[in-house]
Amino acid sequence: MDPIVAAAAARIPELQNWVGDTADCQRLGGLTNLVYRIGVDDEDYVLRIPGDGTEAYIDRGVEAHNARVAAAAGVSAEVLFFDEADGLMLARYLDGCTTMTPDTFCTTPGAPMRAAVALKRMHEFSRPFQFRFELFSMIDDYLATLSKLGAKLPDGYYDVVKEADIVRLAVDDNAGSIAPCHCDPLCENFLDNGERMWIVDWEYSGMNDPMWDLGDLSVEAGFDPEHDEAMLRAYCGGRPPDAVRGRMTVYKAMCDLLWTLWGLIQHANDNPADDFWAYASNRFERCKALMNNPEFGVAVDAIKGCRP
Repeated sequence: MDPIVAAAAARIPELQNWVGDTADCQRLGGLTNLVYRIGVDDEDYVLRIPGDGTEAYIDRGVEAHNARVAAAAGVSAEVLFFDEADGLMLARYLDGCTTMTPDTFCTTPGAPMRAAVALKRMHEFSRPFQFRFELFSMIDDYLATLSKLGAKLPDGYYDVVKEADIVRLAVDDNAGSIAPCHCDPLCENFLDNGERMWIVDWEYSGMNDPMWDLGDLSVEAGFDPEHDEAMLRAYCGGRPPDAVRGRMTVYKAMCDLLWTLWGLIQHANDNPADDFWAYASNRFERCKALMNNPEFGVAVDAIKGCRP
């Protein structure tokens, strides 16, 4: 048994009866954390051991609060243990679900619609999240972290941030309602049982524009226009207003602008889970392509309430 897993389990009351040599322990996914499925006394749990360096950009107290609110909303697994000092967490395992991928999101009938329903349920829940997810403030914070790490940026990054001021102004001048949002809707954070979606991993969650979640999911899953339309219609209960569609479209580019920096932090921290320089570079190139698409300007105008 991995001594890291054994040491983590020893800190959790629900795992005190776990016998490391005979227990069921299966490594699951995770780019920055160690995640395991643990079987104890005919009960299955998910054990999350936080990755080194994550404390620099994740507030574990906020995550603990938001994860419990998401469980109360009925969109996430019940949290059984959470150490806010370092982020060690134990949650119930959601049985009978498939962990989604970009391919399964695009090929599974109804998947974009079920995701939209789950996100809307979270967005409409009465209890707020802690933390305000502020895109440009987070960009500044990530840039500061990268500066401390002595990391380099892709050529032209600051120029693109300056160009994104049109989004900042449009959103600030036409502010909509904020809601409890996941804010990091990787496909792998969605679990599907064919009838409903569950959402896990609330590390980056906070109060945000709900269309961020839809725009980011569209990018992560590689949705085409038909997938986007199905997701938006399921979310809106019909044809989406132009301003809603516009917000989702601009956030597709903005999420790439932000997560480029996240990838660079992983690269600077020598995270071995992936080639994070390539990850960040690909994100940045896609961001620039999206911003150069004529539809981007149309989307910004829609946010402003302008008619073509």
